[in-house]
Amino acid sequence: MADYENAIEINGLTKHYDGFTLDNVSFSVPKGSIMGFIGQNGAGKSTTINALLGIIKPDSGDMKMLGLDARKDEKAVKRDIAAVFDELPFHEQLNAKMLDKIMKHIFTTWDSETFFGYLERFALPSKKKFGKFSKGMKMKLQIAAALSHGAKLLIMDEATTGLDPVVRNEILDIFMEYLQDENNSILMSSHITSDLEKIADSVTFIDKGKILLSGYKDDILASHCIMKCGMDDYSSIDRGDFISARVTDFGAELLFSDRKLCEKKYSGAVIDPATLDDIMIYYVNRDKKEWS
Repeated sequence: MADYENAIEINGLTKHYDGFTLDNVSFSVPKGSIMGFIGQNGAGKSTTINALLGIIKPDSGDMKMLGLDARKDEKAVKRDIAAVFDELPFHEQLNAKMLDKIMKHIFTTWDSETFFGYLERFALPSKKKFGKFSKGMKMKLQIAAALSHGAKLLIMDEATTGLDPVVRNEILDIFMEYLQDENNSILMSSHITSDLEKIADSVTFIDKGKILLSGYKDDILASHCIMKCGMDDYSSIDRGDFISARVTDFGAELLFSDRKLCEKKYSGAVIDPATLDDIMIYYVNRDKKEWS
């Protein structure tokens, strides 16, 4: 395995579809960290992940995983990564005992003991057909399989969508354990920003096929803020200073990407921290500038 600083490096990734373009996407996931990949449904998260995994062929751009070229070294890369999707990729007639036998033939590093250990921990039956599993059980099963062949990189595409908070917390705990090994890394796409606020080290935000922000989560949260003011004050604020404004009959709430500027220039205003959810919503509405 190559020596590498970033578990994932994407440069200039472009893919044209009728009505949608993944436009010159570039970001990297530092080794040993978890990156939240956020954006609305249809923003380009799955397209990016499908290109990384070789499910679709990009029009241009370079992609590296674990220091290797994602396309040229596809076979070597895929031995050391695991992907978890919103839908179960295993046949519904299978059960966990059958899956264990199949996986032994696919991965030379497959560890049955680890797999059945996770099944026990997740309270998953080994003889029940997957077709009879609930959504939460199917997700836990995928994660158990993903973590049972020594993968160094875990790629999750909307994996916690539709799960109840208890199951989501359980899964997030498993991810934190997985990251105790500093050689392990996670890219996790989601529009549930509260999960990522808990566990992500860094965040990449994609909207309409373009990357808007990418960096350490704490830096992004520290530099952004929400300013609240009445309509009289709102009319005197420089439109170039804020990303967008939510305007109601009672006043306005504005997202600033430069908290220091906001505090200095509008020192009398009420200034609150911004959440990842706030950042996503206000950026999505940036073209309108004003929304309600």
